[in-house]
Amino acid sequence: MPSPEARRPRRLKNPMRIPLIAANWKMHKNPAGTTSFFQSFLPLVETTVHCDIVICPSFLDIENALAATRGTRIRIGAQNLYWETEGAFTGEISGPMIKAAGCSYVIVGHSERRRYFGETDAGVLKKTVAALHAGLTPIVCVGERQEKNAPATLAAQFQGGVAGLSNEQFAEIVIGYEPVWAIGDGETATPEVAAGAHECIRAQAKARFGAAAAHQLRILYGGSVKPDNAGKLLAQPEIDGFLVGGASLDPVSFAELVNFETPAQAGRAS
Repeated sequence: MPSPEARRPRRLKNPMRIPLIAANWKMHKNPAGTTSFFQSFLPLVETTVHCDIVICPSFLDIENALAATRGTRIRIGAQNLYWETEGAFTGEISGPMIKAAGCSYVIVGHSERRRYFGETDAGVLKKTVAALHAGLTPIVCVGERQEKNAPATLAAQFQGGVAGLSNEQFAEIVIGYEPVWAIGDGETATPEVAAGAHECIRAQAKARFGAAAAHQLRILYGGSVKPDNAGKLLAQPEIDGFLVGGASLDPVSFAELVNFETPAQAGRAS
């Protein structure tokens, strides 16, 4: 007799949610290093079509990244923005500036921005709206510092930083789930824990924006992602891709993550 687990119908990934693999280079590389990265990386992914690829270098490296990826499927994003379009805000960069530079995406509310620079859920909402007004796709980050606090933290960050969007705005965002306790220490949330957090986020989306909008939402996992744990994570129906930190700095390891396909994805591509 099959076990209860075997009898339970397995939820499949929504085929409309194209996987997205995004790199966050944080405060690493320089223009020459950026050019060198792409010289190695591009040949490794030139035939990759099953997923979207986004790379977010530092502001100073965006020009070189755009030049290196011109004519490819790779999109370039920024790691942050300010919510005003222009003004006396020394050191800040606006959404229109990022868009004019040639970027398509921007990371909003990363855990390091929250931790080191005091960003709040209210500020995340303002930045998300500013990104959308500029024509950028925001990757809005949420995540808990302690695993036991995940449901409450994710609900609070969603309500404070995402729920204030309109239905039309919500349809244009991506969410990045970062278990802060699994960032930088080599500790990764188990596939089951990661999937549970993604389910929590999708439940919040369903309650606020409806089942159809929640079903279309792409949610990325970010927390010590490496080629050796990518398969088990991507096998979870709720995980739609990755927001990669350290492993994205090396062209070979990041290409391995980009080129990984689940059997379901490979079947759709064939």
